[in-house]
Amino acid sequence: MSLMLEPAQQQIKDEKIYREMGLTDEEFSLVEKILGRLPNYTELGLFSVMWSEHCSYKNSKPLLRKFPVTGEQVLQGPGEGAGIVDIGDGQAVAFKIESHNHPSAIEPYQGAATGVGGIIRDVFSMGARPIAILNSLRFGELDSPRVRYLFEQVVAGIAGYGNCIGIPTVGGEVQFDRSYDGNPLVNAMCVGLINHDKIQKGQAKGVGNTVMYVGAKTGRDGIHGATFASEELTEDSDEKRPAVQVGDPFMEKLLLEACLELIKNDALIGIQDMGAAGLTSSSAEMASKAGSGIEMNLDLVPQRETGMSAYEMMLSESQERMLIVIEKGREAEIQELFHKYDLDAVAVGTVTDDKRLRLLHEGNVVADVPVDALAEDAPVYNKPSKEPAYFREFQAIENTEPEVENVEETLHALLKQPTIASKEWVYDQYDYQVRTNTVVTPGSDAAVLRIRGTEKALAMTTDCNSRYLYLDPETGGKIAVAEAARNIVCSGGRPLAITDCLNFGSPDKPEIFWQMEKSVDGMSEACRVLNAPVIGGNVSLYNETNGTAVYPTPVVGMVGLIDKLDHITTQAFKEAGDAVYLIGDTKTEFGGSELQKLTAGEISGKAPDLDLSVEQARQEKLLTAIRQGLVASAHDLAEGGLAVALAESAFGTGLGVTAETDGSAVTALFSETQSRFLVSVKPEHEQAFQEITGAKKIGEVTAQPVLKVVHNGTAVIDQPVDKFEESWRGAIPCLLS
Repeated sequence: MSLMLEPAQQQIKDEKIYREMGLTDEEFSLVEKILGRLPNYTELGLFSVMWSEHCSYKNSKPLLRKFPVTGEQVLQGPGEGAGIVDIGDGQAVAFKIESHNHPSAIEPYQGAATGVGGIIRDVFSMGARPIAILNSLRFGELDSPRVRYLFEQVVAGIAGYGNCIGIPTVGGEVQFDRSYDGNPLVNAMCVGLINHDKIQKGQAKGVGNTVMYVGAKTGRDGIHGATFASEELTEDSDEKRPAVQVGDPFMEKLLLEACLELIKNDALIGIQDMGAAGLTSSSAEMASKAGSGIEMNLDLVPQRETGMSAYEMMLSESQERMLIVIEKGREAEIQELFHKYDLDAVAVGTVTDDKRLRLLHEGNVVADVPVDALAEDAPVYNKPSKEPAYFREFQAIENTEPEVENVEETLHALLKQPTIASKEWVYDQYDYQVRTNTVVTPGSDAAVLRIRGTEKALAMTTDCNSRYLYLDPETGGKIAVAEAARNIVCSGGRPLAITDCLNFGSPDKPEIFWQMEKSVDGMSEACRVLNAPVIGGNVSLYNETNGTAVYPTPVVGMVGLIDKLDHITTQAFKEAGDAVYLIGDTKTEFGGSELQKLTAGEISGKAPDLDLSVEQARQEKLLTAIRQGLVASAHDLAEGGLAVALAESAFGTGLGVTAETDGSAVTALFSETQSRFLVSVKPEHEQAFQEITGAKKIGEVTAQPVLKVVHNGTAVIDQPVDKFEESWRGAIPCLLS
């Protein structure tokens, strides 16, 4: 059968229809050159989704190559569904983070829910059982009715999907800033456990082997979702509503269990989630990675709508579907396995040796294209980069203190800032105890899950202060990685690796590309110094609304290993009489700080400085002290500085704290200098702790539940802890009502 030519092929070129699909004139000419003829409409669709930024990383690949991706602990780096890291005893942890920003801006409930569903499939497609979900969310300010609606619906979508599928949502972060008013960021992370001998790859190997479609039926939802995610949001974006998929967590639960059973069957050759670009990406990528081809008969694809065209089937992003390759002749046992779970399992094609993706529909060849051209050989661009004028201006500003009239009132005001305030309203909607392995629940520095049958646990976190990244992307990139590592260490864990989600505006703007470039430089350096390679992730560009970009937000998802359960540490003070220590010196650093935003209404100046060798040494010393059983509680100093950390460590404990500070009160209490930790230690461990860390004692935990700070001999804060806790707990519910 030869390829069916359509009369419309010349029309596609003459009327430049390809532009509507996101291809440029140059890219269309390249397609024509690759094929040696004009593409038909279906083929054009294949190229348009596979060459979108969302699938090809064509604008970000040159930057991604800068990341360190190897290490003795890394079993699988970037390029598969999820990265995998060794945790000893033949066990490993698989994890990945991905964005679902554009769909969530338009249809927040389903956008967030399907973001969770997709990342879970990425993890179990590797053969790992998902054990935890985390997220990283960004919204505009809660004084806007639209932002409140987006916030409420996104959280409901994450809760709805995660709770129904029975995987605990154990941690994450939420920040609020005007830059996200029109374009929220919804990043979902999934962590799974796997034995080394069960690791799977998404590869279509073995000529003549069978390509099978398993899971839910294909509908018309999500068509061109990948292209939609590769353009900025405008007033017309609501018309893209059909591009948002609809999720079914109960179907996904069946698919998860079926796939984990399938992995034990030696008939399985390769497995991949049908994520962005659906059948197109899974088939083209699996063939390209294996150096093979695939021929598929689309008449056999399970469909839930009538009269679907080849174009619609290949570009649909219907949820809860996987593509698998199995040994020829063993189709019946695989069908039987999936039918047990009431799921479709249909042989739709075969592996070929010609490195082409050939599609048949209604007796005709409707597409015939080289798989490498769709996947590995997609165009790559080195975009122009230009330092923005604002950066020079900010770098020239001297570090000064914001004006503060009353320290106590300022602490109340900071605790009410939505970025600092309690996120209980969010995580109370999540089932974080399902499967009963969660040891440290949301609200501490990192979530911790025990690994059943062992003495080990996993600590996990997501972090990124995008204000620092806006002021200075390179320093901000270092801080994002360092803060994630600090949170892991404060929980008693050693950082293993990171997965990242690079959320930026349009790479076509040289100033935005500069932000991307510098952020990646900073993150790469921090990953090298802190020995936390990048094992996978996602790039989300064009996060702009009507020409205004979000702050650069490269979110870091990190997992760490806790060797023994008794090393698990939390931020809450434990006992009256314990000594309180500060690790690290404090400088006047307020650029991008919560206090600066509170007092000035905007941010400016330099980001806090970060010396990675100092950071690494302090983390190492603190972890040593924790492992020697010398530490009662540990908390990293982040937004709001020391005063906020003291309050947070006392909340929920029934205890108080008295601390002494010197120098300037505003700097001592609210500066956001990096590489600092607040630690409490039993009196009998003080000497040993000091010898390891060189920390400075600043106070003690008290039985009387009062937060008292004495500065140069005068009490500048002296109030019951529960008064501060009221401000902190009540802020978000109050703003939402």
